[in-house]
Amino acid sequence: MDPMTGGTAVSHPDFNPSIDTILDSRGNDYIRTDPDGKHMRLDAHTVLMDKNLGSSVYAHYTGVIEITPALGAILSEKEDAKSTEFGDSFVHFTFETGDEKLKALENGVFVGAGRFIVEKGRPLTVEYRVSKVVM
Repeated sequence: MDPMTGGTAVSHPDFNPSIDTILDSRGNDYIRTDPDGKHMRLDAHTVLMDKNLGSSVYAHYTGVIEITPALGAILSEKEDAKSTEFGDSFVHFTFETGDEKLKALENGVFVGAGRFIVEKGRPLTVEYRVSKVVM
């Protein structure tokens, strides 16, 4: 288990309901590696605080990450490790909130792709681009 110690979630300007949130609690990111060492499974939980509404949003996501040579270098903390591109990490998000203005988040299906960002002197960052599935 790795703690989530900071972060944001901001919607696209055209998305409704609009959110602009910060991590409001220390989240948990449960990660396990498959026995064959080729993939990791994610199960993460956190609480976000909407900066405009002051409302809490519980966020939960599960996903799978392919352990590529580039990710292996990051996880091994190799000096030459570089940021990854989108395409090897995929997640499914669910949300819960008591705020009626954000309640529509609970009824959507949200999926995302992630990447790992390596910057010298900074903690490892994970970025997700999340989309609502529309039929």
